[in-house]
Amino acid sequence: MNTSDTSVATGLVLGEFSDTRVSLLTDAQFQGLANMPPELEWFASIESVNSRRAYKNDIAGFMAFVGIAAPEEFRVITRAHVLAWRKSLEAQLLSGATVRRKLAALASLYEFLCDRNAVTHNPVKGVKRPRVDTYEGKTPALGDHQARDLLAKPSKTTLKGLRDRAILSVLLFHALRREELTKLRVKDFNVQRGGVPHLLVRGKGGKTRYVPTHPATLGLITDYLAKAGHCEDLEGALFRPVKSNRGGSLEAALTANGVYASVVCKYLGDIGIHQELFGPHALRATAATNALLHNADIAKVQEWLGHANIQTTRIYDRRSMRPEDSPTFVVRY
Repeated sequence: MNTSDTSVATGLVLGEFSDTRVSLLTDAQFQGLANMPPELEWFASIESVNSRRAYKNDIAGFMAFVGIAAPEEFRVITRAHVLAWRKSLEAQLLSGATVRRKLAALASLYEFLCDRNAVTHNPVKGVKRPRVDTYEGKTPALGDHQARDLLAKPSKTTLKGLRDRAILSVLLFHALRREELTKLRVKDFNVQRGGVPHLLVRGKGGKTRYVPTHPATLGLITDYLAKAGHCEDLEGALFRPVKSNRGGSLEAALTANGVYASVVCKYLGDIGIHQELFGPHALRATAATNALLHNADIAKVQEWLGHANIQTTRIYDRRSMRPEDSPTFVVRY
């Protein structure tokens, strides 16, 4: 496969040729896909945009370190190259979790290449990864009183206030990711299952799950839609901008960054919490932690969050670290 074909295939895989209109492949694009190296097939197989971006950066870092200029050169990599890269990452004082993620990305690529018989073995296999000292999540959770204050902050009369109250309620009572919230359509918020309204959530990897809708959230969304006037647009975005910025459409869904900056961070600031202390997953962490503290079954919480691995759910299990259970408050003099 020549450089031109590789460039075409790379562009197709990474979306450089994407268009909102339906179009036919050119001869060059067709040939580029037909000759696509398995390394690029692996990128194409990653459905999550965020995961693809992270993996792309991790693999690009490895390629730069070992001097790979073309995808085909992955075939000449040995275990020694991987060990040298790991040592370089550790010398940069990166966290153990970051080094583990980068090695996992490379291992995932090589497993795919092995499955396609493009390489004879996975050079990452057997390479030790840094230990994770704790499974406690780094994202802090809000306390119950802070969550209540946050939910009460948006206006009860303006369109933006009604929308933001509904958004905060969805995040705090259902633990959705920001991207999942932005993908909600009008028809997704009141899906009846066994007589109970559910949210139809589109999660990572194209997986869908049904989450029972909290009664308070159901009422807040209903109030918002009544004021917004798009309750009949069942296929349209549920949460939309309330005013157009730079000619943007009012029918388009809010962006994940917009939800974080214009809703979450705004009201966190209003209750005196600095946004740098609470990242984009703060409300998801709050919901998961609260559910576990109130004795929700961790397997059910895993399903609720849409986690593939229960170890990911355990980072929110802080029941053994409740400050009120500390011996500090038992000491008497």
